[in-house]
Amino acid sequence: MSLWLALVGACVVISCTPGAGAVNTMSNSLGSGWARSIWGILGQQLALVVHIAIVAAGVGALVSRSQVAFDAIRYVGAGYLVYLGIRQFRASTAVGAVAQEVREPAWSMLRRGLLVNLTNPKAIVFFLAFLPQFVRLDRPLVPQYAVVGATVVVVDVLVMWFLFASAARGLVRLTSTESGRRTLNRVFGCLFVGVGILLVTVH
Repeated sequence: MSLWLALVGACVVISCTPGAGAVNTMSNSLGSGWARSIWGILGQQLALVVHIAIVAAGVGALVSRSQVAFDAIRYVGAGYLVYLGIRQFRASTAVGAVAQEVREPAWSMLRRGLLVNLTNPKAIVFFLAFLPQFVRLDRPLVPQYAVVGATVVVVDVLVMWFLFASAARGLVRLTSTESGRRTLNRVFGCLFVGVGILLVTVH
C-alpha cells in the first residue's frame, strides 16, 4: 500500500506538469466544451497504455538505445505538434463563439489526443526510468504493470479533466468576441508550436 501511495503521489506531480497533453486538453475544452474534452483525454490515455506496454515488453529499452528510432519518433511528434499549432493559430473566428461552432467529432479528438502523446519518445524513456521503481521483480509482473497502468491512467484523467480542462473554462468569456477568440487561437497555437520545438531541442 505504501508503494502504491507513493506511485499515486508521483503520478499527480507528473500529470500536473504542463505539456502537450495539457495544452491539447485545454484547447479541446475551449473548442468543444468541458464535457466533450474527455474524448481527447481518453486518446491521450490510450497512448500512455501503449507506452507502458512498450516498456513492460522491453521494447522501450531498445528505443531508448537506438538514436535513429528515437530521433525519428521525436521529429514526427514535433512536426505534428507544430502542425496543430499552425492550424490552431489560423483557425477561423468569424462565426460565433468557439464553443458554439461546429463541434469536432469525438473520434477526431480521440485520435489527436492519441497522436499527441504517442509521438513523444521521451515518454517511453521516462516510463523506462519511472516504472521499475514501483515494480517488485520477486512478484508476478503482469498484475503489477496492470495496477501501475490503471493508476497512471486514472490519475491523469482526473488531473487533465478537473484541472486543465476546468481551468480552460475560465477563459470561455474571452470567446464572446472575435478579438478574444483570435487571441486564444493564437495563444494555443503558439503553445503547441513551443512544445513541439521543446521536444526537438531539449535533451
